[in-house]
Amino acid sequence: MTAQPAPRLTRLLEAVLGVGTALDLRSVLQHLVDGAAELTGAGRAALVVAHPAEGGGLAEVRTPGPHPVPETAPLLRVPIHVRDEEFGELRLAGRPGAGPFTVEDEQLLRVLATQAGISIGNARLYETARQRERWIEGTAAVTTALLTEEGAEDALTTVAERARLLAGACAGVILHPTAEGGMEIVTASTPDDPDGIVGATIAPGSPVLEQLLGGEPVFIADSATDPRMTTHVRHRFGPSMMLPLRASGRLIGTLALPRRRGARPYTDVERLLATQFASQAALALVLADARRGRERLAVYEDRDRIARDLHDLVVQRLFATGMMLESTQRRPGAQDVRGILVRAVDELRSTVQEVRTAIFALQQPPAGPPAGLRVRVLRETASAAARLGAVPSTHFGGAVDTRVPDRVADRLLTALRDALADASARTGVSRVEVTVETPATSPEGRDGVRLRVFDDGAGAGESEGGGCEGRGTTVTWWAPL
Repeated sequence: MTAQPAPRLTRLLEAVLGVGTALDLRSVLQHLVDGAAELTGAGRAALVVAHPAEGGGLAEVRTPGPHPVPETAPLLRVPIHVRDEEFGELRLAGRPGAGPFTVEDEQLLRVLATQAGISIGNARLYETARQRERWIEGTAAVTTALLTEEGAEDALTTVAERARLLAGACAGVILHPTAEGGMEIVTASTPDDPDGIVGATIAPGSPVLEQLLGGEPVFIADSATDPRMTTHVRHRFGPSMMLPLRASGRLIGTLALPRRRGARPYTDVERLLATQFASQAALALVLADARRGRERLAVYEDRDRIARDLHDLVVQRLFATGMMLESTQRRPGAQDVRGILVRAVDELRSTVQEVRTAIFALQQPPAGPPAGLRVRVLRETASAAARLGAVPSTHFGGAVDTRVPDRVADRLLTALRDALADASARTGVSRVEVTVETPATSPEGRDGVRLRVFDDGAGAGESEGGGCEGRGTTVTWWAPL
């Protein structure tokens, strides 16, 4: 009797411990194939997952040996089960100088595979718990943001961007119902070029539209090939979720979360969490709109009160003072100050007229904020001030509101947002300058719009198409009109 089984048992225990102590799924699978190769001396170990989406997008994990394994090398297959479900298959090939696999090899691997099934199930539970935690935190952050931000456009962007990050999507899109009975993309959050996404429509009568208008979520395996998809941008995307934003029995829009073509499909857990997020976001949007309505009503009431006070107190007192001065002019001995009294009465009449004009203006509804590029840039710089620790100085050159179309303005704002985020990550930033100018001629002589963002933070750098200005970084972005 030899002592050979003892080292194999030790290696088996080490492999079991390695598989059992990992928390995330990828680490569990990597420990599994590494342990299997070490335990049997295989030249190559691979784990083929039955459902790649359930394996976190991992279709195969390999441990390459030091030498190529011939196609005719011995092969050993051991299934991996998670509870009663077949998760995948562990495949080992090649045993240089050791001959074919033995029954003992298979028995040891089955023990390892049993422990791996338990660890994979635990890793799934751990990942599900982490996903739920992230989505809950994201929902809370969106609710807080919606109840503190100004403007419906900002609210929709907040929902789209947060959902995109949580879902690992390549875009977050908000659609609104149209008067014709279709749906139109009104907001898009994407790290790539959003050109052409905003404004895309789903035609009335689409099967997808019927489901959404009925309050049902739509899950799509491949947007580019699914016949239900009719938008002209569908070829850019693969797996997608379209989730109705429904609150108080009313459909206020749709949240779409497409992934790139070829990306892994959404899991059942991701679909459930995203659907719950959409429900909470819809409620938060309704509450935010109600809050803005109450604030507008409070403003109207304040304006009415101020107008009444001006009319009942200020105007009446000014009018009475004017009458007193006029009566003073007729008194004996007033000739010496008549000129002064006349001028005083004229000034009071002029003041009364100005106050009445102000009262009339207060009684009118306040104008909504302009939607031009100038105001949108100022809004971005103002919102970045807290992160930067300094209010950026902003300069405009040319008719940026009238010459820059919306599609170019959206891309410019994305570039500005990225540049301000980069600036906030640098240390020692005390000055940030933002310049938007048009027309701005390119080296080829084409007219366009140019954005420059300079900050004086530490670590002078140069962006693509940009340059340095002493201590600091300048980012330059240009687009044709």
